[in-house]
Amino acid sequence: MKAKNENQQLKSSGILVLASLIWGISFAFQSMGGKALGAYTFNSARLLLGALMLFIITRFSDNWGISKRPVTREEKKLQFTTGLLCGIFLCIATNLQQVALNLGSAAGKAGFLTATYILMVPLICLFFKQMCGWNVWVAVAIALVGLYFLCMQGAFSFSTPDILLLLCALGFSLQILVIDRRGQKVDSLRLSGMQFLVAGVITLFPAVFLEIIPYEGGFSAWAGLWTSGSMWISLLYMGIMSCGVAYTLQIFGQKGLQPAIASVLMSLEAVFSVLFGWIILGEKLSGRELFGCLLIFVAVILAQLRFNKTNNDTV
Repeated sequence: MKAKNENQQLKSSGILVLASLIWGISFAFQSMGGKALGAYTFNSARLLLGALMLFIITRFSDNWGISKRPVTREEKKLQFTTGLLCGIFLCIATNLQQVALNLGSAAGKAGFLTATYILMVPLICLFFKQMCGWNVWVAVAIALVGLYFLCMQGAFSFSTPDILLLLCALGFSLQILVIDRRGQKVDSLRLSGMQFLVAGVITLFPAVFLEIIPYEGGFSAWAGLWTSGSMWISLLYMGIMSCGVAYTLQIFGQKGLQPAIASVLMSLEAVFSVLFGWIILGEKLSGRELFGCLLIFVAVILAQLRFNKTNNDTV
């Protein structure tokens, strides 16, 4: 049984690392798409594209007997409410992050403050009496220090965008915890598609009233934005890979892990974003950034280790 649990943890960890890799690559596409269409319009489009992709995949998986279709009234209610909650928290988190960036928050600082969910998750877990092993707490502390070295440049100041980013981190924390507490009881593909549909529909309202209707030049000028090839590349990557694939991997990966460990693993997103900026865009990596990457990798390894029976039994 112990070997089976360890194999499951290793498999789940690998799934979350892959999700973090996809998210890490997505930063450049998110920036380009948001500037081309507007924050809310781009967010809504990519979320709804992810929902469409997942609903198509779910249809095929039902025919192949892969997915778990809810049958009873209770199962349908749980599937709907779980997707609704995840969608609301995902909507809040993604839009607050984009608004903070539009208000002038530096990308590195935004990445650091967003990733503070790795501290918020175990703290919130304490309210539900879900205890973490001492190594997880140490890993969280090391990861936060690593993120600081990786993301932060210059003096640390606090402003309105920073408050929005901390609220964004809280939104991601709550989404992670809803998946942990309820996601194991519902179909993963349906949950992923539902959360995107909810988040995308809600985001449509600010997109229409704040970006589309007031657009200078009218609707025809706004429609012309959709002729950009680079915009479509950004939208397709963010909708299919970042939303459709990575968030679905998150739901599958979290099923075998403590939420605190999962959050530490997902902090690798910041490492991958810097590494692919170096590989693809030719951006330089300083010694400070390399040290931050090293600390996060150490934190990820430490969070995976099991030292005693008590630590094994924690949630």
